[in-house]
Amino acid sequence: MPYTELETNHSFGKIIGKNKKMQHLFTQIQTAATADITVLIQGETGTGKELVAKSIHDNSPRKAGRFVSVNCAAIPDELIESELFGHERGAFTGATEQRIGWFEHANTGTLFLDEIGDMQPPLQAKLLRVLQEREFQRVGDTNTISTDIRVLTATHRDLADAVKKGDFRLDLYHRLAAFRIAIPPLRERREDIAILAHHLLKKCAAAAEKSVRAISTDVLQVLTQHDFPGNVRELENIIESAVLFETTDLLQRKNLPLHLTQGDLQASISSPADARIIKTSVLKPPCFSWGIQNRPIELDQGSILKKGLTF
Repeated sequence: MPYTELETNHSFGKIIGKNKKMQHLFTQIQTAATADITVLIQGETGTGKELVAKSIHDNSPRKAGRFVSVNCAAIPDELIESELFGHERGAFTGATEQRIGWFEHANTGTLFLDEIGDMQPPLQAKLLRVLQEREFQRVGDTNTISTDIRVLTATHRDLADAVKKGDFRLDLYHRLAAFRIAIPPLRERREDIAILAHHLLKKCAAAAEKSVRAISTDVLQVLTQHDFPGNVRELENIIESAVLFETTDLLQRKNLPLHLTQGDLQASISSPADARIIKTSVLKPPCFSWGIQNRPIELDQGSILKKGLTF
């Protein structure tokens, strides 16, 4: 059979997985959604922490309210307090008008603070007060604003270790980690790679208006052997790129990024017979004049690796 088509119902919202760890994750999402408890979502970059937070919100009593996502690592330290709590006109240089912060925008809904581990200690203290008192002040204002909000947080860092190092407040950690969810990396649930790849193929093919409908078994084999340090986000990027290059209705191995397929050559020349000679036929590129065309040449392992030749 030239390709494999896979249909599955192993999903929770936009999160997909049949692995036991993922099934446990789905149960945790359902449990967390029923209460207003603060949740700390931990996982490597690209595992889908925001999708988990959104699923909790969408299945909670607050689903009619806004879901506001803020990446704490993407906001400069000098601006993040204003971004979160807002500011009054004239509060600082450049504050030409009043600004409503994300805590007000998310009132009656859910505020998702991504990369909370990057938040600096002074702001950690202010966040702790908001979580405890359910009220805050805009920068440059003395009036107190009450808030009815649920806070979900996420990080790729080990917050417990950050606490030991003095980089994160212990009291805030305990407040945030009232309910903890750990998302497994993709390399620990390889049986989900094929399911995810087919799901992403449909998404990427539709976005690119391409008629690619299936994935070859060769592609699936390469993907399931890859460790995916970038997790699901890396897999999506790989599928998206391959779809753009594909000219048939079958996603083929030749269209995968080189860093995935060049590993086969590395493995083939790393056997115990390292000193063996590899023969191949090299065609003269049109932009060079080697004086030799279609003649076998002999290269040892060192030459191949040094010259970076691919076949």
